[in-house]
Amino acid sequence: MHQPTPIKRRKSTQIMVGNVPVGGDAPISVQSMTNTLTTDVDATVAQIAAIERAGADLVRVSVPTMEAAEAFKLIKQQANIPLIADIHFDYRIALKVAEYGVDCLRINPGNIGNESRIRAVVDCARDKNIPIRIGINAGSLEREIQEKYGEPTPEALVESAMRHVDILDRLNFDQFKVSVKASDVFLAVESYRQLAQQIVQPLHLGITEAGGARAGAVKSSVGLGMLLAEGIGDTMRISLAADPVEEVKVAFDILKSLRIRSRGINFIACPSCSRQEFDVIGTVNALEQRLEDIITPMDVSIIGCVVNGPGEALVSDLGLAGSNRKSGFYLNGERQKERLDNNDLVDTLESKIRAQVALKQQQIDVQQQD
Repeated sequence: MHQPTPIKRRKSTQIMVGNVPVGGDAPISVQSMTNTLTTDVDATVAQIAAIERAGADLVRVSVPTMEAAEAFKLIKQQANIPLIADIHFDYRIALKVAEYGVDCLRINPGNIGNESRIRAVVDCARDKNIPIRIGINAGSLEREIQEKYGEPTPEALVESAMRHVDILDRLNFDQFKVSVKASDVFLAVESYRQLAQQIVQPLHLGITEAGGARAGAVKSSVGLGMLLAEGIGDTMRISLAADPVEEVKVAFDILKSLRIRSRGINFIACPSCSRQEFDVIGTVNALEQRLEDIITPMDVSIIGCVVNGPGEALVSDLGLAGSNRKSGFYLNGERQKERLDNNDLVDTLESKIRAQVALKQQQIDVQQQD
């Protein structure tokens, strides 16, 4: 397989969000956010677990009230993944969740009141080794910045971000990451490009309020793909009006497509045409659902005919090239004598993929031990 030149990452400092390193040479971490009521502890814990199973490294939880902060205490006790508390304005909530073991605070210092309140939160974060995420959104810029620029611009977002960065710098606190999100792809991309030149801290990527599952995935893929390909970004969230688990899946699909980070099976499938010898779409959809539990990275090509099938199979861990009644089967780029019955492809392929995954995981484990 052709190996592209690795993407050269922007140099950034590294912070720790719980046990997850963010920035530096750490893998780009994937984050999602719960959409349950935080005060519904059982529902929130269940959703966090589902997001974790999907592969997320971090989960953000909104904590808008002191009642939610008390619920967060119970949630944190039951979660296995680092939790970020999303807080606006009330510094007392930040202090409370810090007491309850939060792994990161998403709070803009300039929005929580006077100097003494800001210092209280920063001192607490420093004492407990809790990093902060400064989160700038084009839809909620400070009034004076809105008046100055007239509309959200990259310069406006960066100026807003740097106001909060300057506060943390003045308080000698450098354990933070920054995001400058917008729903407009070009606005977000240019904002991140400009900010990347001004600070050394990690950048959290996102296209905010991107839309529903399909449109949001496309917008996020375009915007974040541009930035990631330039080496910008240390952690990311795909914002979709959908199940948070879908956000995680899209994030890993973006990272896999750029060969930055792999998790689970990368299906290479043809769009199907009149040449197909079996139901390609149905087969791939069924396999994706059945194999969602697999985290070992693997390339699997499912091609409906012999025109492109052999070529794709040669560069896949496991490949199928459609043919009349029985299809060609490949392992690690080698054609096998065995041909697979087109009437029983889903069950047969699932079994063979799982067997191949087990072998590949053994090899990975041996390499890690060495």
